[in-house]
Amino acid sequence: MRSNGIMTPMFRQVHVRVPATSANLGSGFDTVGLALDYYDELDFTLHSGSGDSCSDHSRSAGAAGSDASAHVIIHGEGEDTLPRDETHLVVSTFRRACRVFGLGRLGFTLEAHNRIPQARGMGSSAEAIVAGISAAAALAHGVNFARQPVFDMAASIEGHPDNVAPAVFGGLTFSWRFGAGEGIGSVPIRGGEPMPVGFHTTMYPVDDAIRASVFVPDFEQSTEQARHALPGRVAYEDAVFNLSRVGLLPAAMGLRDADRGGDELCSAGTCDSANALLFAATQDRLHQPYRKGLMAPSWELMEALRAQGFAAAISGAGPCVLVLHSGVATQAIDQAAQPQLQSGSWRVLHLGVNTTGVEVEAQ
Repeated sequence: MRSNGIMTPMFRQVHVRVPATSANLGSGFDTVGLALDYYDELDFTLHSGSGDSCSDHSRSAGAAGSDASAHVIIHGEGEDTLPRDETHLVVSTFRRACRVFGLGRLGFTLEAHNRIPQARGMGSSAEAIVAGISAAAALAHGVNFARQPVFDMAASIEGHPDNVAPAVFGGLTFSWRFGAGEGIGSVPIRGGEPMPVGFHTTMYPVDDAIRASVFVPDFEQSTEQARHALPGRVAYEDAVFNLSRVGLLPAAMGLRDADRGGDELCSAGTCDSANALLFAATQDRLHQPYRKGLMAPSWELMEALRAQGFAAAISGAGPCVLVLHSGVATQAIDQAAQPQLQSGSWRVLHLGVNTTGVEVEAQ
C-alpha cells in the first residue's frame, strides 16, 4: 500500500539472521565465497508515527519512539566499538535501501546480537550490509522477497561481491562483474538474454561432509591496508597457477562420498580425494604472499597447518585462518595448531557450511 507515493511497511518488526562468510578460499581472490554456520541476528522494530520521506542524510540517534530516529542496541562483538547512531553500517544501509524500495524514513530500534568477529576476515561488513537491505526488502515486499535485488545492491555498496554473495544466497558462490560492451546491446548473447552490466554470482553444491575450521586471533586487520599491499601486476605464471587451482574448488567442495574412490594416500594429513583436491585448490600466489608481512602470526599458522597437509588459507583479507576439510578432522586440526591455541591469542570455531543465506522472519 502506498500513501503519497510512500509505501507502508508490511510489518512492525522483522528478525534478520545473516551468516558469516569466508572469501577467496586461497585461490579465488575477489571471486569465491563460502557461507558459514555462524550468525549475527538483528531485530528491527519500527517506532510508531514514523515515515515521512526516506533519506540518507546523517541524523543523530534519538531515544526509542522518536519519529524517524534510529536507536541502536548492540550485544556481543563490537558492543564497545561500533557506533550507535546513523553512521552504523546497518543503519546507513537500511536508510539507503528504504529509499530504493519506496519506504518512508522510518524510525526504528535496531537490536543486534553480534557473533561474527569484526575486521577479522569473516564478512562482518557484508553481514551488516545484507542485514540492512534484507530488513528493508522484507518491510516493503514481505519475507519472501527476491534475493537478486538484495545481492545487486549489497555488491554495489560493498564494492566487490565475494562476501555478500554467500551472505545472501548461502553455500559456495563464484562471482564476477560484467562490464559494458561485454554482451550488452551491440554484442548479443546467442540463445538467451544479454547479460546486464553489474555483479553476478553462481552457486555450486557443497558436500555435506565439508567442514570449516576458522582460527580467530585477538588482533584485527584493515581490509584497505591489505589491499594496498597487493602489486599492480603479477607474473603470468602466477596467474595461470591460480586459474588451475580455483577451477578445482567446485569439484573439491562438491565431491560426494560415492565419488571419492577409496583411501589413496595423498599428502600428510589427507587421506581421500576430497581433501587432496581441497589442499591443491586452496593454493595461492596472487594475494596471500604479498600480505604475509601484515599478519605474520596468521601466515605462520597457515603455513604450519599446510605443512601437515591441511587445506588452510587466509580468510578474506585476514587475519583469520580458514581450514577446509572433508569428514571428521577437528581433533587433528586442533592438535596441529596447539602452540597457537595454548598462547591464548587464538580461538577456533569448528563450523558447518550454511546453505540458506540470509533469513528474515516477521514478528
